[in-house]
Amino acid sequence: MPNDSPKLPPVFSIPDTDGFHQYSISPGTTTTFCGANGSGKTRLAVYIEEQLGLVAHRVSAHRALSLNPSVPKISEQEALSGLRTGYTKSHRDGDALPYRLGHRWGGQRATLLLNDYDYLVQALFAEQANTALQSHQVLRSGSSAAAEPTKFEQLSEIWENLLPHRKLEITGDDINVRLPGTEAIYPASEMSDGERAVFYLLGQTLVAAEGSLLVIDEPELHLHPSIMTLLWDKLAAARPDCAFVFITHSLEFAAARPGKKYIVREYRPGPAWTIDPVPKDTGFSEEFATLILGSRRPVLFVEGTASSLDRTIYGACYPDHLVLPRASCEAVIHAVASMRSNAALTRVECCGIVDGDHRSDEEVRRLRERGIAVLPVAEVENVVLLPPVSRTIAAHEGYYGDSLDARLNHLRQAVFQSIASDNERCATILRYVARQVDRQLKRIDLGAATSVEELDAMCARNAEKLDVRALASDAEHRMANAITNDDLPGLLAYYDNKGLLALAARHLKDTSLKSFKAWLERILRQRTAPRLITALQNALPKLP
Repeated sequence: MPNDSPKLPPVFSIPDTDGFHQYSISPGTTTTFCGANGSGKTRLAVYIEEQLGLVAHRVSAHRALSLNPSVPKISEQEALSGLRTGYTKSHRDGDALPYRLGHRWGGQRATLLLNDYDYLVQALFAEQANTALQSHQVLRSGSSAAAEPTKFEQLSEIWENLLPHRKLEITGDDINVRLPGTEAIYPASEMSDGERAVFYLLGQTLVAAEGSLLVIDEPELHLHPSIMTLLWDKLAAARPDCAFVFITHSLEFAAARPGKKYIVREYRPGPAWTIDPVPKDTGFSEEFATLILGSRRPVLFVEGTASSLDRTIYGACYPDHLVLPRASCEAVIHAVASMRSNAALTRVECCGIVDGDHRSDEEVRRLRERGIAVLPVAEVENVVLLPPVSRTIAAHEGYYGDSLDARLNHLRQAVFQSIASDNERCATILRYVARQVDRQLKRIDLGAATSVEELDAMCARNAEKLDVRALASDAEHRMANAITNDDLPGLLAYYDNKGLLALAARHLKDTSLKSFKAWLERILRQRTAPRLITALQNALPKLP
C-alpha cells in the first residue's frame, strides 16, 4: 500500500525547566517512562505523538476493547488510514495527518476513549486477503517460494503462546476461540478482557507502519503480570524495525523492561516535565533503583521478603512510606547507607528498621544515628505478643472483662512455659552469643595490616577480646530476670522462637498459625482493624 510517512528519527525532545532534553531512539530500542498518577504521563505521550507526526503510533491508556469480527470489510489502505488517523478517505498517509486530531482523537488527545478496534480488525482482515491473493498468484505462476505469513498468523502464534489454554480460529471473515482438545468454541466478541487486550496490543504492534515509534500508554492495562514481560519481549522481537516507548505507572513493569528508564516526577503547563533518568551506579540493581526513584514517598527498608508478615505489618503501620524488604539486617543497614551516600538518590528520604536481635543500648544508639530504628523485641512477630497488641486482638475477637484477661494470662503462661526447658533456654542463649560474636567480628578493621604476620597478630588480639562466657552469662542473667519478674516484654526482647506466633494464634483466635497469619495480613492490608494498627504503631519504634 502507498506509504509516504517519515521514518524513525534518531531523537525526540521533551521540554523541561532548562529548555529541551533529547532522548535517543533507534530501531529495536525500548525507552520506559514511569510516573505516579498526576505526573503528566498521558500528556507526555500526546506530546511525543504530536512532535513526531505519523512516525508515532500511540496506543492510548483510554482504549475501548470491543472486538467485533463482523465489522464491514474495507480496503487495507482505508483501514490503516482509519487506524492511524481516524480518516479513511485519503490515499496517502501524509494527506490524512491533519485529520488525526479531529477524527482519531475527537479533539481530545489526552482524554478521549480511543475506539479503534474496528479499524484494527478491518486492517488485519484486509491484509490477510491481500497476502493470501499474492500467495495464490505466486503459486499459480509455478513458483516454489514459501507463502508469506499473514499478520493474523503472526498474531495467532504469539497469542496462543501467551494463552496456551486457548486457540484462535480465524477464517476469511470471522474470528472464534476454541479450547484445545475440545469442541467448545466461542466468538471473539465474548473473549475476556485479558484475551481482548492481548489481541489488541498484538494487532496494534503488528500493523504499525514500518519504522514507527510505538508509544504505549499504560501497557499493563488489563494484563496479568505473569504474561506482560513475555508479551512485550515477543512484540519487540516481531518488530525489530520499530522503537518502543512505554509510559506506565507500574514500577514493577518499568523495572522489568530492558533499555533506558526515566522517572516522570512533575508536569507543569507550558508544557514542561521534570524527568529524572534511573542511574546505573546507585549501589542497587537498576530494577531496585527504579522502584526507589519512582516512589513519591520516603523509603523504609525492612528485613524479610516481599511475601513475609514483616512487610504487611510495616506497610500498615508506616503508610506514608514505601516499604522495601531487604532480607537481612545487614542488607537493611547497607541499603540505608547506600541511599544516603549516593548523590543520585539523596532527593529520596530513607530510613530502616531491624529486629532487636539482642542489641545493646549502645548498638541501638549507633544505628539510630545512621537512620535505622531497632525493634523493642527480638523479631517483628514478637510484637503481636506484647500485652497491648494481644489485648487488642482478643478484644477484636469479642472477648472482654474476665474472659479477655484469662486469654491473655493463658498466652503469657504458654510463652514462659515454652522457654522453661533447659534445652530451649540454652539454644536461645547460644543464638544470642553467636549474634554478639558475629557483630563484634564484623566491626574489626583489618585494613591496616601490611603482611600476613601482622594480619595474624591483629586477628589474635581481637579474638582475645571476645569473652564468650561473659556474653552467655549476660544473656542468661537477663532472661532469668525476665522470667523471675514475669516480664513478658523483657523476655520477648531476647526470645527469638519462631513458634511464639503459633501460641498467639491458639490463645487469641483458636486457630492455626497459617490461618492466623492470613487473617493478620488481610485485616492489616484492608485496614479493617484500626485499633489493632494503632496498638502496633504504639509498639513499634518512631522512625529516625
